[in-house]
Amino acid sequence: MSSSEVTPTDRDFRGVDALLKNLSLECHDFGTPIPTCSEVQRQQLAMLGPLFREWNAQINVISRKDMDAFFTRHVLHSLSVARVFRPQAGSRILDVGTGGGFPGLPLAILFPQADFTLCDSIGKKIKVVQAVAKALDLKNATGTWARAEALTDRPPFDFVLSRAVTKMPTFLDWVRPLIADNHQHGLPNGVLYLKGGDLKAELSPVREKVTEWSLSDVLNDPWFETKKLLYRFAEHDFGIKCLAFSDDGWTTRRRGGDQRQAVLLWGSHSADSERHEAEVEERPLTR
Repeated sequence: MSSSEVTPTDRDFRGVDALLKNLSLECHDFGTPIPTCSEVQRQQLAMLGPLFREWNAQINVISRKDMDAFFTRHVLHSLSVARVFRPQAGSRILDVGTGGGFPGLPLAILFPQADFTLCDSIGKKIKVVQAVAKALDLKNATGTWARAEALTDRPPFDFVLSRAVTKMPTFLDWVRPLIADNHQHGLPNGVLYLKGGDLKAELSPVREKVTEWSLSDVLNDPWFETKKLLYRFAEHDFGIKCLAFSDDGWTTRRRGGDQRQAVLLWGSHSADSERHEAEVEERPLTR
């Protein structure tokens, strides 16, 4: 199916406009509003609706019961990452276990300056990813039929994204060798992971090195009440020891005593077995 054969409905456009409005809200608890979308990007996001209705009728790439809430549970959920994430031109982003293309495809629409590789071990799902990317003329999104562990022969990636493919400590072991050490973003290279539920036990082995945001802080649909965005930096590559909270907000604490501000947002920091929460002034990401 080509883009010329796709006709988004009024409902598709209403879904896109609603999610863009939601993501554009000021919320000092959770990052910054997403960049303003062009009309071309709005059209591409809307076309996801008819494209996935067509493909999902042939191949069950996403839960059919979710199709009525497609823009909320798949597109909006994927784009929530953009509240804390701004890839630079030429950035290499890997979406592991992408399924039908989430979160990679919506983010590739929003950030045409970055290169997205979407991988999955199930070939029929990658077939859908490739077809949708072609229909949308997304030249910055490539579908790859492979497991993440098989990508070690490729140039490394700045960030790895995923939606709940396994427990986070296991996922970190899979993707750690794939992350580049030439840190070029305000947010250090690492993993951005969308997951829901009670994560206390799962995250206990890595809690001190994971930043957690509740999506319900910025997304008002009840479906997001238990959904989280997790961030883990790749400290082995560029000397970062941990994300530390101070009076000036979040900083990256580097070996040798050097500190560089990475991201100044709301968050939680575990120290001395106590959990502290504080609100801090939002500032731009800096290098």
